[in-house]
Amino acid sequence: MIVLSLASTGSIAPTLLWCALFALAAAPGLVAPERAWPARIGWLAEVIVVAMAAATPPAEEAFVHPAFVLAYLAAPAFAVGAVAGRAELGALVGVTAVALVVAGALQDQLGSSSYGLAALEWTVLAGVAGVLGLAVQRLVRSRSDAVEPEFVQAARLLTQLRTIARQLPGGLDPGSLGDRLLEELNQVAATDRSAVLTGSGGGRLEVLTQRAPGRVAWETSFDAETPLADTWASQQPQVSNRTLDRAGPGTPVSVLVLPMITGVRTVGLVVLESDRTGAYPPAAVAEAVEVVGNAALRLETALLFDEVRGLATVEERQRLAREIHDGVAQELVMVGYGIDNAIADLPAESEAAESTLRLLRAEVTRVITELRLSLFELRSDVDRHGGLGSAIADYARTIGSSAGLRVHLSLDESTARLPAAVESELLRIAQEAVTNARKHAGAANLWVTCEVDPPFAQVEVSDDGKGLGRDRPEGRYGMTIMAERANRVRAELEIVPRAPKGTTVRVVLGGKSRQGTAS
Repeated sequence: MIVLSLASTGSIAPTLLWCALFALAAAPGLVAPERAWPARIGWLAEVIVVAMAAATPPAEEAFVHPAFVLAYLAAPAFAVGAVAGRAELGALVGVTAVALVVAGALQDQLGSSSYGLAALEWTVLAGVAGVLGLAVQRLVRSRSDAVEPEFVQAARLLTQLRTIARQLPGGLDPGSLGDRLLEELNQVAATDRSAVLTGSGGGRLEVLTQRAPGRVAWETSFDAETPLADTWASQQPQVSNRTLDRAGPGTPVSVLVLPMITGVRTVGLVVLESDRTGAYPPAAVAEAVEVVGNAALRLETALLFDEVRGLATVEERQRLAREIHDGVAQELVMVGYGIDNAIADLPAESEAAESTLRLLRAEVTRVITELRLSLFELRSDVDRHGGLGSAIADYARTIGSSAGLRVHLSLDESTARLPAAVESELLRIAQEAVTNARKHAGAANLWVTCEVDPPFAQVEVSDDGKGLGRDRPEGRYGMTIMAERANRVRAELEIVPRAPKGTTVRVVLGGKSRQGTAS
């Protein structure tokens, strides 16, 4: 504005006068920018000041050529379009036209071709500037609506979920909710064996939890024509009488399969078995359907929460691995190179200094090796195609090879899978046991056993090292960490001496003995 006024008048006094008036007009918006009305008042004041300056007669000292000062109309028009909206832009353009006409009439400038033509042109151009402001507003809002509301909604939902998880008796643990559901169903229809099966996403079912005196070989495949497959496909409860080995040779049992449905999606199945025929009359089935229907949404919420937590944990482990690899690990490698260079530059007679530096170089090499093994542990996870046994075996082989341990593996896995969260926790327990054997036991052999037959699983890690010892520091073998992980998946953890020497870490999930064949 100062440049335009100077170009028009060639004198400083009129320029300072109009600049002071423009500053006064913009003051309301500057004083309270977070409030709408001061900004609106400022825009109107700016339009009025522009009209007054443009209509100043040429004979007066404060005269500024209309073509120069009217260019300023584009600024408030663009601001209104970008911030306010279409209606307020139309109102501002209307006020601009009225102000220019009134100011021109008061100063007898309406008949002047220079004023009238410039006023018409810049009123139209102000409208164009306002339309551009509307386009900018629309673009900003479209980008904001495409991203931010999703994060806002996600944050709101996660906050609510955290609150609910703290208030619920069993939290949002799928296994605990499954146990409660089976307990409620047992009061509705007496059962000898029952289980909650959830979809794994690979065309199979996972045994989430069960109530049985021992291990039961639950059917988890949809390939055969079974009540489970029929229930999953039809979303209707199925009652059948079947002969199952686990009930005794040739003994028919009653089987009730109930779908867990949320909306139009099947979340999982509940299987109830009774060793007496006719155990599930229509009245009992209807009551059981109601109980399962009330629990389906709670269980799906817990499963989703567990999946989100698992994804967040994996992402955090990968992030830590990247930071360690790109940060501390690289810096230690450079330190090692620096020590090598220092040894090479030592004079021949500096034997003591060389010995010290070589010891330091060996220690740096050891720390780098530990970091690399830690990175491997952070990046290790259960492959959805390989299974828990494969993940534990890969880890034990790698660690054993790096530590000079002879690894003895024994793997016995069924085609059924444990829930992903359970597999992950069992893998971490095995990793902790193997790492402790490598770091502290001084062992020569490592025996790793993994048996998976959902819902049963047993992982055992033994070594022939120096054993636990009576004076070991508390937590040296990571017992607290392993106990917390085992408790999270409701498994039993044992850490006992191994005969004739060494230590055995054993984690057992589910029953002790197996019963029968698939239902």
